[in-house]
Amino acid sequence: MEKQSHEHGGYQLPEIVVGDTDHARLTTLANAALETLPDTAEELLSELDRAKVVADESVPRHVVRMGSVVEFSSDNDRRRVTLVYPQEADIAAGKVSVLTPVGAALIGLSEGESISWTARDGSSHELTILSVTQPVQG
Repeated sequence: MEKQSHEHGGYQLPEIVVGDTDHARLTTLANAALETLPDTAEELLSELDRAKVVADESVPRHVVRMGSVVEFSSDNDRRRVTLVYPQEADIAAGKVSVLTPVGAALIGLSEGESISWTARDGSSHELTILSVTQPVQG
């Protein structure tokens, strides 16, 4: 099966997978944030637009989804964060909002994939997913 790929400024973007519940919630969230956080909201909508949307139970365990604990490397630094909705964000606790540039970049990526992202200060970075741990469903 051939992977779908997308160009972004001449850069090949990795295919991303998003569950249908996350896709619907995140689309609503990003649309609501267009006035207050236009750049990040547009980036998230762009990611969601190119995502392969699947049933929630069909999202592979190695794919970043909401609530996932993600270890990634970026700029020779390793970080371990939990991807959360904005109201749950707490940088000190390692909880990164999906409505941040790095959060929007993480959604839907698989272990081993890399993506370039632009920080709020305009600087470009690349991150690589090292591991993904899914939340315990309760």
